[in-house]
Amino acid sequence: QVQLVESGGGLVQAGGSLRLSCAASGRTFSNYDMGWFRQAPGKEREFVAAINWSGGNTYYADSVKGRFTISRDNAKNTMNLQMISLKPEDTAVYFCAARSSRQSVVVGRSRYDYWGQGTQVTVSS
Repeated sequence: QVQLVESGGGLVQAGGSLRLSCAASGRTFSNYDMGWFRQAPGKEREFVAAINWSGGNTYYADSVKGRFTISRDNAKNTMNLQMISLKPEDTAVYFCAARSSRQSVVVGRSRYDYWGQGTQVTVSS
């Protein structure tokens, strides 16, 4: 199995930027399609962005399209989420997730096999 550890969260003012990272260990990183999800207090965990095993395909939730960029470096076993123009409604715990497949972008939460512990992102108005 693969272990995932997120980092890079914090407190930022509206309009600011943050870069989240997800470090993977345990198995060949390029064997996994990856994604980012987030969960705000009292809400369900929701899809944010996904990237396929090679990095050649990406997909975003409408709420973050144009503001967030997902990327991965298979040589470094890392995935990143660059977030700009942050809004208070982006406040949530952000989770990275891995699916043991080499297919394409994966949106459904239930389709992911492994999850990190999450990193808090707080955007103040």
